Amino acid sequence: MQVEVLIIGAGPAGLAAAIELGHRGVSCLVVEQHDRVGIAPRAKTTNVRTREHLRRWGISDRLAAASPLGVDYPSNIVFATRLTGFELCRFENASYCAPGKNPLYSEHGQWIPQYELEKVLKAHAESLPAVRIQFGRRLESFTQHENGVRARVGEDTLECKYLIGADGSRSTVRSLIGAAMSGVTLGRHCNTIFRAPGISRAHSLGAATMYWLVNADAPSFTGPMDRGDIWFFGATLPEGKTLEGEDAKTLIRQATGVELPIELLSNDEWVAHRLIADRYRDRRVFLAGDACHLHPPFGGYGMNMGIADAVDLGWKLAAVLQGWGGPRLLDSYEAERRPVHEFVMDEAVANHALLPKQMWRPGLDDATPAGARLRAEVGAEIKAAKIREFNTLGVVLGYTYSGSPIVADDGSAPPPRHFKDYVPSAHPGCLAPHAWLADGSSLYDHFGAGFTLLITDDSTAPSVHTRVPLKVLREQSVRDLYQARYALIRPDQHVAWRGDSLSCDILDRTTGGKSGTGA
Repeated sequence: MQVEVLIIGAGPAGLAAAIELGHRGVSCLVVEQHDRVGIAPRAKTTNVRTREHLRRWGISDRLAAASPLGVDYPSNIVFATRLTGFELCRFENASYCAPGKNPLYSEHGQWIPQYELEKVLKAHAESLPAVRIQFGRRLESFTQHENGVRARVGEDTLECKYLIGADGSRSTVRSLIGAAMSGVTLGRHCNTIFRAPGISRAHSLGAATMYWLVNADAPSFTGPMDRGDIWFFGATLPEGKTLEGEDAKTLIRQATGVELPIELLSNDEWVAHRLIADRYRDRRVFLAGDACHLHPPFGGYGMNMGIADAVDLGWKLAAVLQGWGGPRLLDSYEAERRPVHEFVMDEAVANHALLPKQMWRPGLDDATPAGARLRAEVGAEIKAAKIREFNTLGVVLGYTYSGSPIVADDGSAPPPRHFKDYVPSAHPGCLAPHAWLADGSSLYDHFGAGFTLLITDDSTAPSVHTRVPLKVLREQSVRDLYQARYALIRPDQHVAWRGDSLSCDILDRTTGGKSGTGA
């Protein structure tokens, strides 16, 4: 059996890689050792940037339609002593999930269980002629040779040009290439999915996607997961303690203050780490997602970061396989993604440092004037600290690939990095600044599937002879955003170069040295 790219793992990163490749006509096979996707998910936030990728693939509306709670459900985060207790503070529109047009991005975020996202990704991947997905199959081994990879999957031998390990935290591919994870362990946690009929109506805190419960008995967090009063529950576990059966039900009742029948649907324990692989590649084999970076889920970055890995790697593999990407293109994958991983992992670790247990103070749930004053004080402290977790557009959109071997520096300084404040910039390496156009469409909707040469004035379009798939787009309304006559936009919507005159070698530089361009 032969295929251009073999993808190990059918989680969000693996499915995203298949879609990115499949849209570009690259044949790929996804193999997954489990017989299904969506087992006890912890991820629930599909962020702004990921939904922009889904828009580019033509499926963001399908994800919106799949939302169990409805896409208009308020994405509020409420801190309270219990569901039946006192509110401390709240964050509204966390992760920018409110529908509507924002000038900074083309798609709002979405609160949706990971298994629903995976269903949408899987269905779209399977609709692409170049993609096949096989469940219940395990990678056993592989060897590399000059022109490809020979992999043993179950009893079958497959030949492929490249292999992607998107097989999670216990990655077989990572082990087989000898990459090592290093970092720190931060704590043990439980994640329980339960059904409690009536729980959504059993409190007066209002609709929210997550309730942080700050009390002495069972500091934790909970919230709605799916229709039918199916909720999630998470808490920190001390060493040696497990949470299951009646003990889990008792803890949920203590934490929420709600006395209702509880049915446990799933229960798993997990350990928070900050780990990163010492390398993401061995010749023709690459790692993506949790296979090369692990961090706490606080901030909702992990799944989204894995999808972004797949996009970065996917278009580059397609360019090389189709003959217009040069040798430096694949080298740029780790060069671009590792600094982003380090930045985002630091944010997640900082968020993990302040959990409900650390927020508790004696007297916080007293129904007295002193208790009210204490709640106001603690609420203000939480608002100041946790804004870093729930209002993070600077992390989601503000990262840059400046310094990449395939980004042409223009001599300007990159914008300052800030977790919350995102200031659009066309500095090479940054995400292309977004704009809504006069006809109501997004500027991003007019970018090509390959590179796009954006012209921001009325000058004559240059004549460019190249093997690179290149769309020329004129849009004068964005001149102030881009601060140059020309901007070269990559397939992943990042700026590769900008300037007022187009040199004949710019496409060669930004595609890794094999574009064969002339201007």
